[in-house]
Amino acid sequence: MDNLSYISNANSAYIDSLYQSYKEDPNSVDFGWQKFFEGFDFGRGSEAGVVSAETPDHFFKEINVLNMINGYRQRGHLFTKTNPVRERRSYYPGKELETFGLQESDLETVFNAGVEVGLGPAKLKDIIALIEQTYCQSIGVEYKYLRNPEKLKWFEQRMESERNTPNFSIETKKRILGKLNEAVVFENFLGTKFLGQKRFSLEGAEAVIPALDSVIEKGAELGIEEFVIGMAHRGRLNVLANIMYKTYKNIFSEFEGKGFDVNTPFGGDVKYHLGYSTDVETQSGKKVHLSLCPNPSHLEAVDPLVEGMVRSKIDFKYGGDYKRIAPILIHGDASLAGQGITYEVLQMAKLEGYRTGGSIHLVINNQVGFTTNYKDARSSTYCTDLAKTTLSPVFHVNGDDVEAIVYAINMAVEYRQKYHNDVFIDILCYRRFGHNEADEPKFTQPLLYKAIEKHPNPREIYNKKLLEQGSVDANLAKEMEKNFRALLQERLNEAKEDESYSAMNSVLAGSWKGLRLATNWIGSKSDTKVPAKKLLSIAKAISTLPGEKKFFKKIEKLFEDRKRMSETKVFDWAMGELMAYGSLLEDGFRVRVSGQDVERGTFSHRHAVLTLEDSEEEYVPLAQLDKGQAKFEIYNSHLSEYGVLGFEYGYALANPMALVIWEAQFGDFVNGAQIMIDQFITSAETKWQRSNGLVMLLPHGYEGQGPEHSSARIERFMEACADDNIQVANCTTPANFFHLLRRQLKRDFRKPLVVFTPKSLLRSPQCVSKLEEFTEGGFREVIDDSYVKASDVKRVLFCSGKIYYDLLEKQQADKRTDVAIVRLEQLYPTPYEQMDAIRTKYKKAKEYVWVQEEPENMGVWPYIARKFRKSEFDFDVVSRKESSSTATGYAKQHIAQQLFVVGQAFETSAGPEVKKKVEKTTQKVVNID
Repeated sequence: MDNLSYISNANSAYIDSLYQSYKEDPNSVDFGWQKFFEGFDFGRGSEAGVVSAETPDHFFKEINVLNMINGYRQRGHLFTKTNPVRERRSYYPGKELETFGLQESDLETVFNAGVEVGLGPAKLKDIIALIEQTYCQSIGVEYKYLRNPEKLKWFEQRMESERNTPNFSIETKKRILGKLNEAVVFENFLGTKFLGQKRFSLEGAEAVIPALDSVIEKGAELGIEEFVIGMAHRGRLNVLANIMYKTYKNIFSEFEGKGFDVNTPFGGDVKYHLGYSTDVETQSGKKVHLSLCPNPSHLEAVDPLVEGMVRSKIDFKYGGDYKRIAPILIHGDASLAGQGITYEVLQMAKLEGYRTGGSIHLVINNQVGFTTNYKDARSSTYCTDLAKTTLSPVFHVNGDDVEAIVYAINMAVEYRQKYHNDVFIDILCYRRFGHNEADEPKFTQPLLYKAIEKHPNPREIYNKKLLEQGSVDANLAKEMEKNFRALLQERLNEAKEDESYSAMNSVLAGSWKGLRLATNWIGSKSDTKVPAKKLLSIAKAISTLPGEKKFFKKIEKLFEDRKRMSETKVFDWAMGELMAYGSLLEDGFRVRVSGQDVERGTFSHRHAVLTLEDSEEEYVPLAQLDKGQAKFEIYNSHLSEYGVLGFEYGYALANPMALVIWEAQFGDFVNGAQIMIDQFITSAETKWQRSNGLVMLLPHGYEGQGPEHSSARIERFMEACADDNIQVANCTTPANFFHLLRRQLKRDFRKPLVVFTPKSLLRSPQCVSKLEEFTEGGFREVIDDSYVKASDVKRVLFCSGKIYYDLLEKQQADKRTDVAIVRLEQLYPTPYEQMDAIRTKYKKAKEYVWVQEEPENMGVWPYIARKFRKSEFDFDVVSRKESSSTATGYAKQHIAQQLFVVGQAFETSAGPEVKKKVEKTTQKVVNID
């Protein structure tokens, strides 16, 4: 490195070694050296970067100053004034001059490193003042882990040019004060008028209201036409009132307990779980649609729903334009760090099938979760540290500095719109009262709550600041409070007098043009058949591979077999499913399928997406049907059940005119999403009048594959069935599955559909359907026995799913014409009338038996036993014995148990002699116990 020869040999050798390292990997040297090697006029004599033998100390201090600038950018957030009620923890090393190899005597020295922060050559004290103000006041920013140089430069120029210091107009300051006033007075009013009632107050975090108001204003300015918001209960009433503009009168009516109708089929929910939607107009005259999703007390469960709703609207309403709609997720600090769903949702952010163009995450950081201190609530430094997994920037802001919050959130919205990435705003605040208004926080945090008691609210702090600046009149805040409180009192008086309020007005409506909210739909029929010519055309199209593309031999063979089905006009399960999708696509309905490995299918049956043999190119047969067809989308998800199921539920919620399907890799894995099932899928209509047509495909069946690959926990769905809330089916033929899927969109209402799909039957020669079964009739809730004569039948076996084929094999082999096998294809709503017709048909039958593969305490039997107790059926049961585990892990034991169940089903009684006889036979395989 010849141009360094005038520096001492030792220094020259050292710098030369750094330069060589820099050339190999710029990140291997300190930031200061990176900047030096990038752009300083290294030894060329210009004023911008003179390096000479006479000034080696200054040269190295230039590097130290650059390192100091980078140190503030990287670690300045650790030394901010962001906590309004606690002292911050100390971090080492600090930000003292000695940390960067500098001294107080250097403060008056001019350093060319000032160029890096836009000052030009500047005194060290001025450089420090700039970076101290930018990175260590009310706003701390984590962004240096971003790997995109353009994004890094955007942040540095955006923040350092304004020193992260707001400079709002008087009008903006008055608006901020007004929204802060609404937030503070509203909470205070509720607290005094409805003593003891839970409201999960926002007090201590009231700055969230002007922050959200600014998101909407700034977002609209940058092209956002719609926001979908998800949040837990804390502060929800305040958001509903002062952001969503739900009327104060309606909110007060809910507190008064009005709107309950004993005749309504809906159970409703507590007021701080309800959703709402509205249109607002910004100060600049732009119209923005806002939706706040209803949400249970599972704090972060709503997150994937919001993302799914936004993606659905991007696809259907906004033509794929991410800039026109944005999700806002409002988290609590403890739930953000503690709930696994937040990580599952965050990992969707950049996945093709799930991205929404970036989410705006607002964290109401109360520094305590229920009664748990933050030190016991997480191991990470910040509750937002999971943001780093997706390289999402984080703003940490003092909740008492409302202008800083508005400033930071405006920058966050700009970043989202420019780069379509997630961004977090961590608002450090506090919770003035306990977890709810009846709680006593001093039991667990006495010192913290002594400090909070003396602490002024954010409105008082901001008003004082404005008065000191001379920005507002001394009486403005008082006048605002007086007028707003009078308005609230007026609306409360109206609410007390008005008896006409309906609580359901508060609920985010679930209507869609042409659809109704079904309350009495049992037995409603739909035309799901498809003309033979059309169906055969679809079958041919989805089984024909383009000749110019090269596929794996096994795939070519599979598709040849599928094409042959079109000729024989007999179709297996996979073809029945794919033809259902194809026919809906040609009818104009979009089809979306997602889940783990759904493109190929866990059991290699679907092959909806084909990868060419010698490239990564993919071919999707269902996308090649017709130019006028609707769009077909199928996505392999990340390894998530809870998050992905919630996303698809949200997607279906926003557009019921699409067939939206989530498939579990194995039905057993659905229990990973049990919260989503309990809180939304089975209960949302009862709680919030929210209908949904989501389809869940859950592979189920006892194949000797152990306890983790046998049961989709049918019993859990059956115990949740009530009020006609969901549909539960276990089909045994491809045609019935075909009609079931088509029925989902051909009805004029929507209900979630749970289907227990087969595994071994996917390739069974028995599990096939003829063409006429697709082109005639429709879905059959019950399938009767076509082998026996009614007059010969003494025993009727009712069953569902795969075990039918085991029973059929036994019946045919033994020529048992005295035993009828009836398949219950739709488990819920239970087709009582059809079942009763079966009982009437088999007049001579003395025994009715429910037969299932599952243990006696699982499967459908607990439901059947409850629903048909004391009925004329007087059901007995044949099953595996009750168990704490779903299935055995030993193949031989599985076979023995299956033989026992099938054998016992065909005996005329279930006495001990019969059991002994069957056990003796199965002992040859393995003891069933």
